[in-house]
Amino acid sequence: MSRASTPAQIECTSAPPSSVEADVLIVPWFEGDTPSAVPGLDPATGGDVTRALESKEFAGRPYDIFVAPIVDRTWSVRRVALVGAGPTAGFGGDLARKLASAGGLSMKQRRVARAAFLVRADGSSRTDAVELGQAVAEGLTLSEFNVGRYKTSDAPPGDAPAWTILAGSVTNGRESAFSEAVRRGRILGECSNMARELSNEPGNSLTPREFARRSDAIAAGSGLSIEVLDEKEIERLGMGLLLGVARGSHEPPRLMVFRHEPPGAAAGPVLGLVGKGITFDTGGISIKPADGMERMKDDMAGGAAVVCAMRAIAALNAPVRVIGVVPTTENMPGGRAIKPGDVLTSAEGKTVEVINTDAEGRLILGDGLWYARKLGATHLVDVATLTGAIVVALGKITSGLFGTPPAWVDLVRRVADRAGDRVWPMPTFEEYGEQIKSEIADLMNTGGRPAGSVTAALFLKAFAGGLPWAHLDIAGTAWLEEAKPYLQKGPSGVAVRTLAELAFTSSEWV
Repeated sequence: MSRASTPAQIECTSAPPSSVEADVLIVPWFEGDTPSAVPGLDPATGGDVTRALESKEFAGRPYDIFVAPIVDRTWSVRRVALVGAGPTAGFGGDLARKLASAGGLSMKQRRVARAAFLVRADGSSRTDAVELGQAVAEGLTLSEFNVGRYKTSDAPPGDAPAWTILAGSVTNGRESAFSEAVRRGRILGECSNMARELSNEPGNSLTPREFARRSDAIAAGSGLSIEVLDEKEIERLGMGLLLGVARGSHEPPRLMVFRHEPPGAAAGPVLGLVGKGITFDTGGISIKPADGMERMKDDMAGGAAVVCAMRAIAALNAPVRVIGVVPTTENMPGGRAIKPGDVLTSAEGKTVEVINTDAEGRLILGDGLWYARKLGATHLVDVATLTGAIVVALGKITSGLFGTPPAWVDLVRRVADRAGDRVWPMPTFEEYGEQIKSEIADLMNTGGRPAGSVTAALFLKAFAGGLPWAHLDIAGTAWLEEAKPYLQKGPSGVAVRTLAELAFTSSEWV
């Protein structure tokens, strides 16, 4: 039996901590905080906070949790959970998001029915309280995800608590703005979890046709329009790169197109989001090693990010037009599969010599980028689990960011940092392009091991048509191989919040 994640109720209030109706009050606690840091809290615990701090049982180290009962019967809450936040100098939206998620996961494990989170912005924080409210809502929502949805014998995880986010007195009359920030954070968190659900699905469940059906369901009721092109329509468009990758599979490819067209929006600029949707990647004829191949079910994480970001963009009513394009197929080693040395022709007319069939993601993205341009996109971002080389370069912590011009790349970087998707700019010097020049075609689909993530990005750049373009290589960040205090092992939902937030920055587009 499948066990999907169920969103819990969430609300916010400016009431004092003592009056909140909850089983547990979660409070970020900084290193060096005195027992009086949150007025009235230490006396309400009968001095337990003082005792824990003096004995060093709890010192505010990041993600440590200390739970104490509330003995003051004038307080409505029953217990307090202090979550270590480290030094105040490092506090901001990203850490607030992680602390909320860590606290939320702890509450689920304890099967708490109602939990409250106190947003602390006392002037020592460099982040506005409203921004913290959004980050906390995102973090609490991320904690609700259930990675083990196909387990039948293990006891199911506890349901997420009903959440209350406490603004306290820090909003200074900005309660409505705080409430709107919480609503925004809730939507972004829920859409991130939708992407995690998709990326967690096994390949026998999430085929290209099923991916298209689920994407249609995700778009339903959001205000988005969605069009799903089948293999015949893809062939009519001349998408030889997408069709070439799909040839080895019995499952036909699909091309999903989403449109967000708010009333009154100007004709331009138009943001184009393109996501890699390989629902399972064997490597094709250039087959991957068996060890770890099961992870290749998440090779559509970039496509999932685009699908779910488009839902968030519509739900939040972004003021600009946005187009989402997700080419989706399997990469299999069937009798009709493309072979090393084959030449494919893209929808744009460019020819590509296939050197390695495991470099398939850039092929389908090439046709996807062309189609986004054809539909009117003026600014492009593609996202993909593209190369093992980026994992060698940046590990599992940071996504690679490529693109041009520098101002567009820098904007994407700043948005990603605010959204909690850590990225790092990588070079796109023209000299690297020599590695993907073919003797018999316009391009080769791989330039070999040296600078593999860079040459892959330059392959994509060839299909960006000279438009402002950014490429996010999430091969190292789409899946957590080890659980963190703030995120479970498994799919991360990376890039959803970045893509959605980018749609609100059009005044800064170049």
